[in-house]
Amino acid sequence: MRIREREYAVSATIRLVEGDWSWVQHLLDDDSGTRHRLSVEDGPELELVFWTAEPGATVTPGAPTIELGGRRYTWAETGQARYTATGETELPSTGTMRYHDYQSGGAARLSFEAYGEEGWRVARGDLLDPADLTIRPPKA
Repeated sequence: MRIREREYAVSATIRLVEGDWSWVQHLLDDDSGTRHRLSVEDGPELELVFWTAEPGATVTPGAPTIELGGRRYTWAETGQARYTATGETELPSTGTMRYHDYQSGGAARLSFEAYGEEGWRVARGDLLDPADLTIRPPKA
């Protein structure tokens, strides 16, 4: 898979369901060792977000606004979903996930996710245009 000008391999997929709404997250590997993921929400409009893990972030969710990396994010949504994971996720194959999502400007995102009883995982995201993404079939 190519996102903008960089190549990534999909190492795992997490399918999430909350009520009537569902979305998918693809865990991506590149040669840098940084954890990335691509979330795909196929609601009234397709929403693609490219996420980069922020393992050193000291912020926690819940406030109406959060400052991180010189940017102010505003709360957008909170919830809990059931998930099914396949591939190299380091998660049980099924379970629940809690989340808090924030937005800044038109395209910047901030996400907090906790799978099962684990602590919060923080990631910053950028909304993608579908033209930013090129999908290639897996090599045989």
